[in-house]
Amino acid sequence: MRVLVTGATGTVGRHVVDGLLRSGASVRALTRSPETAGLPGEVEVVRGDLTAPESVEPALADVDRLYLFPVPETAEAVMRLAGKAGVRRVVVLSSVSAGYAEGDLSGDQHRAVEVAVEASGIEWTHVRPGEFMANLLFLWAPFVQAEGVVRAPYGDAESAMVHEADIADVAVRALVEDGHAGEQYPLTGPEALTKVEQVRIIGEVLGRDVRFEELTKEQTRELWISQGMPAEAVDWLLTPPPPKATVGPTSEQVTGRPARTFAQWVADHRADFS
Repeated sequence: MRVLVTGATGTVGRHVVDGLLRSGASVRALTRSPETAGLPGEVEVVRGDLTAPESVEPALADVDRLYLFPVPETAEAVMRLAGKAGVRRVVVLSSVSAGYAEGDLSGDQHRAVEVAVEASGIEWTHVRPGEFMANLLFLWAPFVQAEGVVRAPYGDAESAMVHEADIADVAVRALVEDGHAGEQYPLTGPEALTKVEQVRIIGEVLGRDVRFEELTKEQTRELWISQGMPAEAVDWLLTPPPPKATVGPTSEQVTGRPARTFAQWVADHRADFS
């Protein structure tokens, strides 16, 4: 079994690579900069860019399974190349929001990628995580390091954030096991926490005082854009959340073990906050 992992140096992609290696699969990783990829030595690292489909074609040779990072502008072209190369299974890193746009491609770029994959005729599985815990590495970690403070809006709204390793574990199962074809897997973490509770847990895990400071939506938008975040991403993250979050069972159902908690995630990234 040879799997091509696109987005292999990303937040989830690195965990997908590691999980595939543990499963015994042969892994080929697509990256724009093989020299700086920093992937395990067992991985065949090749140069390519999903925004330039012609650069992906050589990487698809002798590949029967594909982990697809979502790039909507070129998804159809990449899937045509995958079909031509004989790829038999595709697992898409999508988003829970794609489930809200089943019939409306204009509303969600992830859904557009899903549709391109479905139209290819290749066996597919969509992995649809909600909010990543890893988002906090650039939203919160620098301020925890420097000041012991988290500044954010919606302090009392709940979220069921998901650990990037759990997303990867589900993707790996869908890549290497049978029985996942045509499935759409929404993923959450195992608990619904407010931002105030998340900040308390960060402090407990780090063993230091970390406080929460509520910002308005306008203050937050200005802060995040000043940090270099694209305006489109800022506006999506600032969509007012529902006051209560729903915790789903999918991760445990697929992998056979409970999803990782927020406290586990903070411990995994202790160095990023310290």
